[in-house]
Amino acid sequence: MDPLFEVSYALDTFYFLMSGVLVMWMAAGFSMLEAGMVRSKNTAEILTKNVALFAVACVMYMLVGYNIMYPGDAAISEWLPGFSFLLGAENQATDIIAGSDDSPYYSARSDFFFQVVFVATAMSIVSGAVAERMKLWSFLLFAVVFCSIIYPVQGFWKWGGGALDAAGFSDFAGSGVVHMCGAAAALAGVLLLGSRKGKYGPNGEVQPIPGANMPLATLGTFILWMGWFGFNGGSELKVSNFDEANAVAQIFVNTNMAAAGGVVAALLAVRLFWGKADLTMALNGALAGLVAITAEPLTPSAGAATLIGAIGGVLVVVSIITLDRLRIDDPVGAISVHGVVGVFGLLTVAFTNPDATLSAQAFGIAVIFGWTFGTSLVLWGLLKLIVGIRISEEDEYEGADMAECGLEAYPEFTK
Repeated sequence: MDPLFEVSYALDTFYFLMSGVLVMWMAAGFSMLEAGMVRSKNTAEILTKNVALFAVACVMYMLVGYNIMYPGDAAISEWLPGFSFLLGAENQATDIIAGSDDSPYYSARSDFFFQVVFVATAMSIVSGAVAERMKLWSFLLFAVVFCSIIYPVQGFWKWGGGALDAAGFSDFAGSGVVHMCGAAAALAGVLLLGSRKGKYGPNGEVQPIPGANMPLATLGTFILWMGWFGFNGGSELKVSNFDEANAVAQIFVNTNMAAAGGVVAALLAVRLFWGKADLTMALNGALAGLVAITAEPLTPSAGAATLIGAIGGVLVVVSIITLDRLRIDDPVGAISVHGVVGVFGLLTVAFTNPDATLSAQAFGIAVIFGWTFGTSLVLWGLLKLIVGIRISEEDEYEGADMAECGLEAYPEFTK
């Protein structure tokens, strides 16, 4: 084997693994953000959900999800992936063919690790939207099916070489495959679950329910911002030559600038609407900017990326206000950040990437949303019918911490 190829293989594998570590760190970001945005009586339960969903995602994706999403020659058609269990063989030296562009340039295991933290990210989006009133075990049962079947099938359609990829749909790092998918599943759950008690008045007025820990929510947002460099940068898949190194650097810059643009625009929007700054909207503005640029973080200039993030920041403010008026209760704004802005980011690709078309982007959006929302609605409905998905009114009043976990996150505050 060519020694230079071995060095390149090792470098790209290491880069892929470290990018996966950054994305795994986003699990901590989601945990801190959600723990800060819920009331103190629901903190231990939301943290339990985030730890458990990550573990469930890893196990189910290893068992069947990864092979469904990347079936290779086992695929039945562009719409039907194959079905098999556990991971395949690791790359061998004999897989490397001198001078061949088809030779693997990173470890097969590094690919699994990078992909598995993505499915956990999608599931984390659901956690925040259904916070403070969903049964823990019903949520985890949903996670089993979502991570093993629902997410991998639509992932196959794009990243596994399926129908959406063949149709020209473009989604570089997952504004649709990850973020909109998670938001669609969350929306289905929220519609069946209903709003938190006291969130809306008898005449439709919105009653704010502030989170318990804004420093924690802010820390979570910064962790997510940091982790997103692995999310988008790692999706370039390679860093070991001149062009790829420059591409990764551009992706990092664009990712950062989009988040900054989202914060500034969200703050200006709420200043215009309410006459003062709003920290929660600034945090969601940062995340909205990140989601918006994720569909195509390479081809825009830094200035264009800032503008895309800024539009996402304004859009998320408008969306959160609108969903509240529609009595769709999302404690952390996940449906707006990841769903509404995810759609915007996907449509933007048609104007920043000459290889993308608006029709192909719209087709991909419709397919991913339709599949995920439809299957999730059925699954949530079955869980509601069989085991129930909502804690009792008394447990909701007392807090999910004691009802679901038997402990309180801040016991000294309740004595």
